[in-house]
Amino acid sequence: MFVALWEFEVKPGCEERFQKVHGPEGDWAKLFRSDANYQETRLLHDPEHPAMFLTLDFWASQQAYETFMTSHAAEYERLDAEGEKSTLRERKIGWFEQVDS
Repeated sequence: MFVALWEFEVKPGCEERFQKVHGPEGDWAKLFRSDANYQETRLLHDPEHPAMFLTLDFWASQQAYETFMTSHAAEYERLDAEGEKSTLRERKIGWFEQVDS
């Protein structure tokens, strides 16, 4: 399992719109669902810092994620540009793989 983890600072008043775009049923998840290697998206919110959100996109592997991103670059850029309207800052926290015990 692979997870792409992002942090967002959302503009005041844009929280609901951001959640609709980045949440489990949002535009990003709809795009990702076109690939069988996509598993799910989770959206986390920091109640102590209302503007701060994390997205976790779960994939079968990093290679599957990167292949999808390459083959869907135009759609990715369009959604990313649209998302910038509701955010002040976006930061890639990292790419993570599950550690098997």
